[in-house]
Amino acid sequence: MIDPRGQETLTGSAQSEVFQILRDGHPRTRSELATLTGLARSTVAARVDALLRAGLVRPVADAASTGGRPSRQFAFDGGGLGVLGVDVGATHVHIGLSDLRGEMLSDTATSLAVSEGPESVLGWVIDEGRRLLKERGNGAFLRAVGVGLPGPVEHTTGRPVDPPIMPGWDRFDVAGMLAEAFGVPVLVDNDVNVMALGERINHWPEVDDLLFVKVSTGIGAGVISSGRLQRGAQGIAGDIGHVYVPGRDDVQCRCGNAGCLEAIAAGPAIADVLRAEGSEVHTVQDVAAAVTQGDVAAVRAVRDAGRVLGQVLTSCVSLVNPAVIVLGGPIANAGDHLLAGAREVIYMRSTPLATGSLQIVRSRGTAMAAVSGATCMAIQHVLSVEGVEALLRDATT
Repeated sequence: MIDPRGQETLTGSAQSEVFQILRDGHPRTRSELATLTGLARSTVAARVDALLRAGLVRPVADAASTGGRPSRQFAFDGGGLGVLGVDVGATHVHIGLSDLRGEMLSDTATSLAVSEGPESVLGWVIDEGRRLLKERGNGAFLRAVGVGLPGPVEHTTGRPVDPPIMPGWDRFDVAGMLAEAFGVPVLVDNDVNVMALGERINHWPEVDDLLFVKVSTGIGAGVISSGRLQRGAQGIAGDIGHVYVPGRDDVQCRCGNAGCLEAIAAGPAIADVLRAEGSEVHTVQDVAAAVTQGDVAAVRAVRDAGRVLGQVLTSCVSLVNPAVIVLGGPIANAGDHLLAGAREVIYMRSTPLATGSLQIVRSRGTAMAAVSGATCMAIQHVLSVEGVEALLRDATT
């Protein structure tokens, strides 16, 4: 179960503060809510009644009696409403239906290349999403959709921008197509940001400064600072795959430059090294499988890639001072070899103050990380001040 508070604070209208307080899951009486908000008890009672009608809170056990009639307590209840999380990968699509508590109710996946184009990929999402919703039997269950894409995304519009492995997707209105199909708000971000969000909320809720790094076909990072996901001016914060690695001008990158981290240490680059040594390795999955099987050449190549990754992450440590660096993606999840190489360089090159309590770990999210992160993004939207107000308006119509 996730902490439904996400990145929201208790600011907003006085009416919404009642729910924002209850979002931590702890039962409270109307009297306690009135004390915390400073609102009149009659106002609090009206707001609690509205939240009950909207299905956002439920009555729980009565509080201990102090001599009179025990007061009823109320707590957050997100089981009656939900969101759809969508993970679009280079060669797969995975969707999951979750309630507002973050409990995954059902999911389905297929092998479908993103290069097939947005109409094909999103068409499958729409068909399968409708099937999952039909199984719930509640037409009002879905409140938002969260989507992670394997390329740069203009977060304000949800449109991919010059995505290198997504032909036909540039500036496509992903949010518009899905919003028209499902009739709810749609939030779109790149897959690494989505995975960072899910990793932090599900596994590191107490950590406010976290760097999530995905090593797969490309290399990217999701930056969480002071508890908030940082996207930057154009939404490309964390695009470390195209950071220059000194001394590697001989390696050309698909972006047109030379010496990019991605061209040296991502899955395809590792596969190139292994093929040059005579191994039959072609894909990221092949590299991961070789490492898992204990192939000495693959283990050595991945560890070397980890050292190169560590060079770039050393600069990130000095720049954003994370408490935790999480390595994810198929290469990182194939064992501790990428992790060991990165740790070796980061701990050696960074200052003792920056690394004294720094944790460098593998992702705990496994194959569900991206879908979980997409649902977290959607849940945050639904349970924001504006989202709750929309739910309450719908409950009164």
